[in-house]
Amino acid sequence: MALSHLRSLQALELAFRAGSLKDAASSPGITPAAAGQRIKALEEYLGMELLVRGRSGLRAAPGLAVILPQLSAAFRELENVAVQLDMQRGHEIHIAAAPDLAELWLQPRLQHFAGAHPNIRFCINGEGEAPLRIRPADCELSFGSPDRSGAVDVLFHDFVLPVGSPENTARIARVGRRDRLEGFPLLHLDFYKDDPEAPDWAHWIRVQKLRRTEPNRGIRYRRIVTVMEAVLANAGFTLCGIALLSQMLESARVSLPFPVSTGAWTSHAFQARFRSDSLSRPQVRRFREWLAAEADSTRQWLARAAAPSRVNRRAGSR
Repeated sequence: MALSHLRSLQALELAFRAGSLKDAASSPGITPAAAGQRIKALEEYLGMELLVRGRSGLRAAPGLAVILPQLSAAFRELENVAVQLDMQRGHEIHIAAAPDLAELWLQPRLQHFAGAHPNIRFCINGEGEAPLRIRPADCELSFGSPDRSGAVDVLFHDFVLPVGSPENTARIARVGRRDRLEGFPLLHLDFYKDDPEAPDWAHWIRVQKLRRTEPNRGIRYRRIVTVMEAVLANAGFTLCGIALLSQMLESARVSLPFPVSTGAWTSHAFQARFRSDSLSRPQVRRFREWLAAEADSTRQWLARAAAPSRVNRRAGSR
């Protein structure tokens, strides 16, 4: 049989082992339809049926059953070889991260880790010192509903409140509190839209008993980086979490036009998921430990920054 059918054999063995085309497709990163097409191409080449679909899933047809043990053993050996070869790239760590988390939080801190571990190279979202490889990332960093299964490291929640430029904050400080936002552009950030605890402008203004005509009107932004560029250009105020803005706040590039007591903690959190096989490499374990320490520092900074809001349930009881 031509080696060109190796992918078809892989799809066949994975389908039998997983019991479905959907599960078989997840490992090589293809669609179930593509996995089915590979198996069909092999069946047409051989002129025989290889898999039969039953109530309990896929099972081997008679023609496949006799050689299935050898096929499974062959791919186990290939997987062992792949693992051994992958161990040789132990100095590389590949990270898939939410772009805002990578740009505003991870990369500014990573230089300290790199200084302590100069032999470790990173590839973050396809860029960095390590070359991009077509394989799952060693670590995934995201923002979402906390996973309490233990498979994910919860890094920190966020604290959302109005953020503006120092110039705009000074302008509205001369206006009575109730009318402070009337006439000023409001920038809408969709980063937190799926979080039930994160307020939008209409909700925040209603809770604070402010006056504002059409609070939902204004430009919408998907990313924190882009909305902060608008804020820095004095384009308006936005409701944004401050967990990723510590450097901007401490350098006074941005400011808080309202007391922190008006803020709210998110129910979603920034979190890290490490591949179990990647954690067998000491470099990845060191990075995980460093990431946990940096997250702890951020949590402590947030606790200080949001101290007057301890009535909120994420910083106390609500």
